[in-house]
Amino acid sequence: MPETFSRVFPVGWGDMDSNAHMRNTAYLDRSADVRMMYFEAHGFPIGEFERLRIGPVVRRDEIEYYREMRLLEKVTVSLTLAGMSPDGARFRLRNEFFREDGRMVARVTSIGAWLDLNQRKLTAPPQKIAELFGNLERTDDFEELP
Repeated sequence: MPETFSRVFPVGWGDMDSNAHMRNTAYLDRSADVRMMYFEAHGFPIGEFERLRIGPVVRRDEIEYYREMRLLEKVTVSLTLAGMSPDGARFRLRNEFFREDGRMVARVTSIGAWLDLNQRKLTAPPQKIAELFGNLERTDDFEELP
C-alpha cells in the first residue's frame, strides 16, 4: 500500500525573511530534508548513497504559495510521488506544507534525476531506491516520465 510520508518542523529564526514570514529557500530546504528523511526512515541512510556513489540532483523546483508561515509555528511537510520514469532514473516529487490548522501553506514540485558520482552522468538508481519511490503515495496528476 502506498505510504503517505510527512514530518513536522517548527519554523525557526533562520527560516524567516525580512517580511517576517517563512522565506522561499526555507521551503526548498525543508523539501530536501524530508526527501532524505524518507530514505533514512526506510533503511537507506545518507552513508549508503556515499557508498554506492550515487546521488539525487534536482533539475527544477517550482514553489506555489497559498498562506504565510510565521516564526515558531509548526509546519507539516508531506512527500508524494508526482512522476517517475520506468527505470526510476528521473522523478518528480511533491512536498506540501500544512499549518497546524490543516490549511495548505505551499507546494513544492521538484524534478530530478540520479547522478552517478564517479562518471558524473545521469543513471538509473539501484532497485531499492526505485522501489522506495514506488512505495510513495502518488499524486492525482502522477505521470510516467520519459
